[in-house]
Amino acid sequence: MKSAGERKSISQNARRVDSVKLAAGRGTFVDDIKLEGMLFAKILHSPHAHARIKSMDIHKAEQLRGVHCVLTHQNVPRVPYTTAGQGWPEPSPYDAVMFDSVVRFVGDRVACVAAETEEIAERALDLIEVEYEVLNANFDPRKAMEAKTPKLHLDSDKRGIYSPQRNIAAHVEAQVGDVEKGFQEAEVIHEGEYSVHYVQQSSIEPHITITWLDEDGRLIVRTSTQVPFHVRRIIAPLLGLPIQRIRVIKPRIGGGFGGKQEILIEDLCGMITMRTSRPCRMEFTRAEELHAARTRHPQIVRVKSGARKDGTLTALSMNILENTGAYGTHALTVQCVSGSRALSLYRCPNIQFEANAVYTNLPVAGAFRGYGSPQGFFAVDSHMDELAEKLGVDPLEFRKKNHVQEGDPTPIAEVLGEGREGFRQIIRSCGLGECIQRGAREVDWKKNRNANPASSLHNLKPSEGPHWARGIGMACTMQASGIPGVDMGAAWIKMNEDGSFNLKVGATDIGTGADTMFAQIAAETLGTSPDKILVYSSDTDMTPFDPGAYASSTTYISGTAVKKACEQVREQIVQVGEEMLNSEKTAKKSGKGAPVEKKNLMVHEGRVCAPDGRHVTFEEVCLRSLYQENQFQIQGHASHMSYDSPPPFCAQFAEVEVDVETGVVRVVRVVSAVDCGVAINPKMAEGQIEGAVTQAIGYALTEQMIFDDKGRPLNLSFRDYNIFTAVDMPELKSFLIETYEPTGPYGAKAIAEIPINGVAPAIANAVYNAIGIRFRELPLTPEKVLKAIQERLASQQP
Repeated sequence: MKSAGERKSISQNARRVDSVKLAAGRGTFVDDIKLEGMLFAKILHSPHAHARIKSMDIHKAEQLRGVHCVLTHQNVPRVPYTTAGQGWPEPSPYDAVMFDSVVRFVGDRVACVAAETEEIAERALDLIEVEYEVLNANFDPRKAMEAKTPKLHLDSDKRGIYSPQRNIAAHVEAQVGDVEKGFQEAEVIHEGEYSVHYVQQSSIEPHITITWLDEDGRLIVRTSTQVPFHVRRIIAPLLGLPIQRIRVIKPRIGGGFGGKQEILIEDLCGMITMRTSRPCRMEFTRAEELHAARTRHPQIVRVKSGARKDGTLTALSMNILENTGAYGTHALTVQCVSGSRALSLYRCPNIQFEANAVYTNLPVAGAFRGYGSPQGFFAVDSHMDELAEKLGVDPLEFRKKNHVQEGDPTPIAEVLGEGREGFRQIIRSCGLGECIQRGAREVDWKKNRNANPASSLHNLKPSEGPHWARGIGMACTMQASGIPGVDMGAAWIKMNEDGSFNLKVGATDIGTGADTMFAQIAAETLGTSPDKILVYSSDTDMTPFDPGAYASSTTYISGTAVKKACEQVREQIVQVGEEMLNSEKTAKKSGKGAPVEKKNLMVHEGRVCAPDGRHVTFEEVCLRSLYQENQFQIQGHASHMSYDSPPPFCAQFAEVEVDVETGVVRVVRVVSAVDCGVAINPKMAEGQIEGAVTQAIGYALTEQMIFDDKGRPLNLSFRDYNIFTAVDMPELKSFLIETYEPTGPYGAKAIAEIPINGVAPAIANAVYNAIGIRFRELPLTPEKVLKAIQERLASQQP
């Protein structure tokens, strides 16, 4: 364990390794290349929520000048697969095919056209004649399992579906202890139902892919993805190609947030290139992103808790009904995470969890930053506020009394795992108590929590008093660092003659600064500076394997692989350095002839240093190893997989104002205190917090995918789908509470996902503090809030 003073490259705000090329706009993103003979592909999406394609005539489209390829279910192989970019064997059902004769939501694939321009491709889509038999559709997850509800996936060739006859894509249940006994022992029992909605990842760069054939006839896929190795493995059988014929390259990405942990368009571009031998480009429009890409899973969550009067929890149960939409991507694992994270945060001997992910004829849900945790924590940490009130205790003190501590196990996470049974987890680092204290001090919790004397709206009537009510709320959350026993990352590094290093990692930087973090870990291990580390990542031909950017695994898993590989290289550098320092030539040059042992040497600022002051530079070491004596390439490679998954922790506080005349909720300030272990780059870590909070406020207040009674999306642009922007943002304050995680690289844990989990319950709890009305359904729109205020005021009339 290095003290803060001993750290040279880690815990420093090193400049991002990609900063100059990003600022200069140099060929960085997928679309920053132009290829001769490029075709442009467009998808014909279903206008119906559920229909069978009775007939399709593509003749006119094919005859249109400039059209080179038309794909439909009639002319591509039928190969069941999942679009979920997960480790093999994927826990998601194989319920999709490239094109099907049945469409299951508005936006489903019907056909794809490739032409010499986008305009020609769009004109060709209009020329495709499709006759549909419109089928009954279901948009209500509560009705999905009923016998009379249309069944979406009865095809015999699909597999991995829990119950096709009941529209259940995935089911899971788990228990720790004796829940019935726990409720019998409780002196206070509380129940509540909470509902979270459809939202979209809204990456500024949409899904985009360019494919071409190289000089050897291999398919090259340049794509905006979080999971290049999964892309290669998943599209290979769809295209009828061996993996060795496919190379996937991930350049810089304009946002991923889980939405690009999906194989959405790579198969189509690949098929077109294979059939035409021409490059192909496809880019989703914003409208396509908002209804034909992926979303966060809506959930209806029932929580029941039991406690003694002193605030000790005796039982906790959670039941989830999850809407996975038309296909079951990530259905099982998202609901597992909802339970394993939220139910692990508080000490409770008796825990029960059950969840069903059901199909509906609405857009497909998938991975989204937090991956089930925002849904679970909105329910559980709203519920904990309610339970604390029922017990008559301060919700902050209630959380301090009950949250997990160092040395505690997380047994429900062990039982649930993520798609399969997990591994025993012991919390080795936990700064949540300090996070709570730091956040509470920043917002002056005790003073401001009790500042509003109104527990009801009786003295907030618009005609009789001020129309803005102020409140404060909080929430606590945890996440994980990778998937234990599943995620494995690898790294390779070699030394160059000038003392620089080439570091290759399969891990995927999706704008988070991962490549910079790797450079800092490498530099710290090697005793050099980050600018001496040349990072190349995410190329299935040129870099070692990595599952990709998801599950908050990059720093913890891939970063450890980098550290292990660099330790090998450091050992080789020191070995050569010892030989050089003990050589007759070096001894004469320095005038000091005492032999030095390797164990007494250290690497520092690009040199191998002896205790007596002698040193050789990295440049001298490499030149000797490559050209002079006992020649060999100084290099190292390592893989890392962990059965541990240390949780980062977070306490978040929200101050809000509620306009009781309009129902508008205005967030005044959000304070986040996060324990991510040792932050490799504090400034980048703070950036992750601020970005996550921005998304989370939108989740709580404004973002919502809206559909009509036919399942058609109604808000297909950022004019109507309202994400928070810079001008909308409240004051943000972020604190990094340092702990040391003994299993992480230099004490680090994850940071990217956890700050998105607690903002929504903190805001809802703050609204309750402001106006005395509890909201258990997101988002807190002005219409919803105003209606509740009016109903409360009407009920208070004499």
